[in-house]
Amino acid sequence: MRDPLRGMRRLMAQDFESIYDAAVARDEVQDDPAQRGVLPEFTRIARALDSQPARRGWFSRKQPEAVKGLYLWGGVGRGKSMLMDLFFAHVEVEGKRRVHFHAFMQEVHKGITAARKRGVDDALAPVADDIADGLRLLCFDEMQIGDITDAMIVGRLFQRLFDGGVTVVATSNRIPDDLYKDGLNRQLFLPFIDLIKDRMAVVELASPRDWRQDRIAGSDLYFTPADAEARAAMDALWDRLADGPGEPLELTVSGHAVTVPAYSAGVGRARFWDLCGKPLGAADYLAIAERVRVLMLDDVPRLGSENYNEARRFVTLIDALYEARTRLILSAADTPENLYIEGAGSFEFERTASRLREMQSADWGT
Repeated sequence: MRDPLRGMRRLMAQDFESIYDAAVARDEVQDDPAQRGVLPEFTRIARALDSQPARRGWFSRKQPEAVKGLYLWGGVGRGKSMLMDLFFAHVEVEGKRRVHFHAFMQEVHKGITAARKRGVDDALAPVADDIADGLRLLCFDEMQIGDITDAMIVGRLFQRLFDGGVTVVATSNRIPDDLYKDGLNRQLFLPFIDLIKDRMAVVELASPRDWRQDRIAGSDLYFTPADAEARAAMDALWDRLADGPGEPLELTVSGHAVTVPAYSAGVGRARFWDLCGKPLGAADYLAIAERVRVLMLDDVPRLGSENYNEARRFVTLIDALYEARTRLILSAADTPENLYIEGAGSFEFERTASRLREMQSADWGT
């Protein structure tokens, strides 16, 4: 027998202002008027999804029409990912998925490659259809287009997702008009921007506060020596800043892969040898600095002639982070001034030591 109160209870459960209030009461979220201002959009989407007819079958292609989604943009640390995750956790819809946009696009490219190997002429079509099959809500974190291969396929990809009944919610640091800005053949990308504006409500989260900076206010950001105690302190900061354990962030720079082993909610984490023990250069570190808003770097050793190449890369990495005003948290064998005290390059390292000190200040990166 159908429960006559079921629909009412679900609508109440999907009133995201009440859900936000409860999270504030539990001290899981700090109240922010700007965040409250976007909650009605999440309630709108949840209620529209709830009111749709049920699917005829999990793998049915005849999905209900996609609900108009949400493109939530704004500065780093304003709570975009937190709000989307709160929405995703509470929205009552069968067939939902939450994924980082970069990881999603990697999945798409792998699918296209596999389809081409099977001799499929339009390799994107089966990939998009497989993604849409059984899916009603797709939540993307950190939508960003920086690669021409992504730029050339997202329009058709998203059109097929929308046509397949998939509602899209996305966060981004950029307004849609700035996606793939100054990119090669950008005129071919512009219809995708129009598609976003047509199929998603574009809303700015214009909070004046950077909550990520607040989370590390008063915390030490440079730990020495790099022992078990430093590791525990780094782990605690990761838990405070990142949403979950994180996944590898893979970037393509001039045709080769650059990997940050752990990445979540704009925070990346790597060991010194992950980034400085490999033949990476300025372009690689600039790509990391542009993508990661907080970099946690573990186990920086003492530097000298025995690891001269690694030391030079470390200097280049710090320069890239400094110019991008990326927040840096690290554990090291010694203080900045004593990391590199003798051998070729030690004199030049004085500037790096000074930058390391400056980057620990409370207002760095703001």
